[in-house]
Amino acid sequence: MEVVTIETPQLGDRTYLVHDGEVGIVIDPQRDTDRVEKAVADAGVRITHVAETHIHNDYVTGGLQLAKEHNAAYLINAADDVPYARQPISDGDTVQVGRMVLKAVATPGHTHRHLSYIVTDGERQAVFSGGSLLYGSVGRTDLVSDDDTVPLAHHQYASVRRLVDEAGRDARLYPTHGFGSFCSSRPASVAESSTIGEQLKENHALTDPDEDHFVQELIHNLTAYPSYYAHMAPINLAGPTAPALELPDSLDQDELASRLQRGEWVVDLRNRIAFARSHLSGSVSFEYGDGTKFTAFLGWVLPWDEQLTLVGERQDIENAIRDLSRIGIDNPDAAIGSGPAEIAPAAPTSSYASAGWQEVLQKPKDECILDVRRTDEFERAHIREATNIPVHELLRRMDEVPPGRLWVHCGSGYRAAVAASLLQRAGRDVVHIDASFRDAKKAGLTLA
Repeated sequence: MEVVTIETPQLGDRTYLVHDGEVGIVIDPQRDTDRVEKAVADAGVRITHVAETHIHNDYVTGGLQLAKEHNAAYLINAADDVPYARQPISDGDTVQVGRMVLKAVATPGHTHRHLSYIVTDGERQAVFSGGSLLYGSVGRTDLVSDDDTVPLAHHQYASVRRLVDEAGRDARLYPTHGFGSFCSSRPASVAESSTIGEQLKENHALTDPDEDHFVQELIHNLTAYPSYYAHMAPINLAGPTAPALELPDSLDQDELASRLQRGEWVVDLRNRIAFARSHLSGSVSFEYGDGTKFTAFLGWVLPWDEQLTLVGERQDIENAIRDLSRIGIDNPDAAIGSGPAEIAPAAPTSSYASAGWQEVLQKPKDECILDVRRTDEFERAHIREATNIPVHELLRRMDEVPPGRLWVHCGSGYRAAVAASLLQRAGRDVVHIDASFRDAKKAGLTLA
């Protein structure tokens, strides 16, 4: 038995191809299945089964499309009411996949009908735990509804304990979530791999003997999660289509200028400092960079299901289109180029200042520091005189933003750039603080 990991660091998730050298099963595939196809081709195997651990809340699945293209059995919990053909599977059911046997284990907690899969080949065993048992943590339990959060947390405690009882101590553990995903109930371990035996020693869900204490701790550690999650499960239940990943024709400068004048969302993918120096008036900054922050924050901050126009270099736009398709944002338009002078030389441009903590120390006393980190981050530590409005709440709370010039900061500078661009778009005077919050106290700022 071989396990091939297909990572999606942009969302903090993993997909797995499990095969015996001839046939294989794909577990929790992302929507852009060409990456799976490459892994399958490299392994020289056939896909006979595709399995979902749960109806996902954080990304659009590629499972249905992959199963159709390979005429593979599509394994989904029999209790999930879906309108498309699938092979229903329930707790305790087993499926033969070549020389391997897959067993379903009910592990409710992350969702009501969550399944984990134990795969054996006679010698080795692997556990695919989805959003149940993660490395050092468990999947969050508040994605279904507020009323279900506490009951699901109790289920999660019981589920992971049952799962480890079903598996051998030497079994390798392969979770879907927990690699930066907001689906983790708290920051998961930075380990790249683990076993059931290791988790029995390290995972708080397995080491805490008090179920009520575990539940209280889990609930206490839950933080805000992206608003686009609300759209993922309905898309997955309905049956997603294949994504359109082709790069569209670049908009001409007149059409781009028209969209800016109409107040449409024009998203600049360039480095945030380059954006601050000069950008098309009315555009907003979502630096693509390595892609690890782009998708979650754009999907969280901007209104859902409105037309987007991406502005930037060709490679960044191609990557952004792929990444956005994973959360159901399809068919963005594009304007390709290295900056305003190349993309729309006649269009008006804007800029704002970028600063570090030393410049903040010298700011006028009547100018506000706006902290756009999450509320839980602010409560742990913040600059004494700062006002907190999380960036994901900014558009609907613009009337709460203090008057005057705003010095905008976050944890690293990324969210502050998003917020500064939104504020400037709304007519506010801003300074973008491009600095790590960890350095604020050392620089001389007073924290509370």
